[in-house]
Amino acid sequence: MKFNVGGFDRALRIIIGLVLIALAATGTVGWWGWLGVIPLLTGLMRFCPFYSIFKWNTCPLSKRQD
Repeated sequence: MKFNVGGFDRALRIIIGLVLIALAATGTVGWWGWLGVIPLLTGLMRFCPFYSIFKWNTCPLSKRQD
């Protein structure tokens, strides 16, 4: 699997995912807060299926896997 999520993008996804999950767990937001699992997983795996559909890539050339 090729990486297509770069450093800043990855950190932002992980932070947003954790915040949404925490808000859902504490009851601050509704069930939709659990959707934070999606950005969290894409950040941790450094791969976004949406990016691959549109051939986007925020990962530097030196860190991509072939």
